[in-house]
Amino acid sequence: MQEGQKQKILMVVAPEGFQEKEYFGPKNIFENFGYQVITATKGTNQAKSSQGTTINTELLLNQVKIDDFSALVFVGGPGTTVYFNDQEVLALAKEAVQKEKVVGAICIAPSILANAGILKGKRATAFPSEEKNLKDNGAIFTGEAVTVEGKIITGNGPGAAEEFARKIVEILK
Repeated sequence: MQEGQKQKILMVVAPEGFQEKEYFGPKNIFENFGYQVITATKGTNQAKSSQGTTINTELLLNQVKIDDFSALVFVGGPGTTVYFNDQEVLALAKEAVQKEKVVGAICIAPSILANAGILKGKRATAFPSEEKNLKDNGAIFTGEAVTVEGKIITGNGPGAAEEFARKIVEILK
């Protein structure tokens, strides 16, 4: 990174049904620490939260170049299941890990990482509904609020959003 060049964090939200606390909480923390946050979703330049708030997104997922970002963060919420078996999203997660980017996923989103095969043999947490899927994909499920395994950070839900974001910032420094 060149002097004065902001590091960028890519936040991926579901087109519909993302969790507001898991998006706005971390986004504010990242921005307060001087990171530039870019939001991406699939197929639309707007996304709607499960609480009904609409946000504009800067990128479509098919436009993402992972080399442009220091971190990739998957936001949870009921709509996130749309990405569980999405080959484009799974490939993006794998590429981020291969390129040693910081990768975060919160709530049900750790299932994206599990389905991409990048949690095999690694400690991770998620919303309780995802425990079986994580274990079935070889993860060591911790049940913690936030689990850090190398450059992979997972959180279990909205209550952990702030701690989750702070751990990402800690690892990025």
